[in-house]
Amino acid sequence: MQARPRKPRRAGGRAARVAVREAPVSTARAAVRAGLEGGTYNPLAGPDLEAIHRAALTILEDVGIADATQEVTQLAVAKGCFVNAHGRLSFPRALVEDTLTLAARQYTIFSRDPAHADIEVGGSKVNYCTSGEAVSILDYERRSYRPSTLADLYDTARVVDALPNIHQFGQTVVPTEITDLIEHDLNVVYAVLAGTAKPVEHTFNTVRSLPAALEIYAMVAGGEARFRERPFVSFGGCPIVSPLRFAQENLDVLVATSRLGLVNDIAIAPQSGATAPSYLAGSLVQVTAEALACLCVVNMVRPGCPMSFAAWPFSVDLRTGAFAGGSAEVAVSMAAIAQIGRFYDLPTTVAASMSDAKMPDAQMGYEKGITSVVAGLAGANRVLESAGMMASLMGCSFEALVIDNDMLGMAQRVVRGIEVNDETLSVAAIRNAVLGEGHYLGAADTLKSMETEYVYPQTADRTSRQVWMDAGAKTMDERAHETAGRLLAEHFPQAIPAKVDAAIRDRFPIRLPRSRMGLAD
Repeated sequence: MQARPRKPRRAGGRAARVAVREAPVSTARAAVRAGLEGGTYNPLAGPDLEAIHRAALTILEDVGIADATQEVTQLAVAKGCFVNAHGRLSFPRALVEDTLTLAARQYTIFSRDPAHADIEVGGSKVNYCTSGEAVSILDYERRSYRPSTLADLYDTARVVDALPNIHQFGQTVVPTEITDLIEHDLNVVYAVLAGTAKPVEHTFNTVRSLPAALEIYAMVAGGEARFRERPFVSFGGCPIVSPLRFAQENLDVLVATSRLGLVNDIAIAPQSGATAPSYLAGSLVQVTAEALACLCVVNMVRPGCPMSFAAWPFSVDLRTGAFAGGSAEVAVSMAAIAQIGRFYDLPTTVAASMSDAKMPDAQMGYEKGITSVVAGLAGANRVLESAGMMASLMGCSFEALVIDNDMLGMAQRVVRGIEVNDETLSVAAIRNAVLGEGHYLGAADTLKSMETEYVYPQTADRTSRQVWMDAGAKTMDERAHETAGRLLAEHFPQAIPAKVDAAIRDRFPIRLPRSRMGLAD
């Protein structure tokens, strides 16, 4: 009788297998991470890109941009622009094309904590970030909307600090209780820096806030030179009022931050059918022209100053005129902007993963899921509005932040795609399984790839129906509510050192009580 071949023995016991799985995974090998390469989805053909570019140049030269400040007009005319017969600032084609050769191709927004990744912006690298500046919050206790406060901004920052699939914290809500513009701006600066050591983004209401804000950044960084060396903040703003007009207060901020060489993280947000043409191609032409005008201003002030090509072509529901941020039209338009940004080789920022739904429900899920994946596949460098935003950008939710963290993990896994090499083709593993135990459970490759090939949701449920029922049959929203509650009760990052915090409070009118930050007064 012929002896049966001996099955290969597993290497090590259970402890060894657990050790393999729990061994630290380098960032480069993690299943999902900041800066994955996108760019595989391209809604525009090559001739389409050229046609949009030529049409945008025609608009800039023939129609121009209205309401430029005197400072910008003088600067632009000295560089070759002219004021046309309609009193609008026109940008000649050659000037725009020359500017495109000078513009920054990439920039970095740094983390203040090595546990969080820096945000590298450029090429086809994809990062998911919050933003939105909603004026209301879905109250955690009452489960109803109320005006947002400074404490809400701080709370959203510290919740995001604990959510690994959100790479940058951008200002989510507005402190509606602070009416003085400078005090408002400085408290926003403090709240976002106190809530997380991730890279951050926020806006200014007035350029008069900038000097004091720079003092705070320097205090947190340990000196102005250190902040300039590793800037951890980008500056939002809306320097264009569509169609084709400058917003003068925000234009002043753009000029001031450009002089300092800081990251200009603007947003230009026309709505097709309302403040932009209803044809999506026409909307792309207009918003591209508006973004290129801002790019020209930035590079006239300081050639090579970093600026996001942040054209955000939104849409309205033409039946009602209501904002439709979660629509398919916005999804494909933002993907097109990512492609146009790559055509120009400019850092891109788009808005996606917002929802028009008022509560975390099925509508919110499909709107956010589709738009976040499309933006990532298109290679948008920074996908803003990507977590927490709802009610057509008028509201934000702690539960939505938690749910969206799960969703963005899945979106990033889709963007990452499938790596094919000698190891991943698994020829040896297939041979060993077929000729050995007949399965891959416990195999070395299975254990090795558990944390590098697969992403695991933190809030979604993958248990059996019976286990789910035994655990209380909770919905995703209910589980997210519990997770948000735990983070709000326990997660206080202390992202600003105590001595620096005390110095900032002595120097500036900070309204956020220390007791709200898990600290003694």
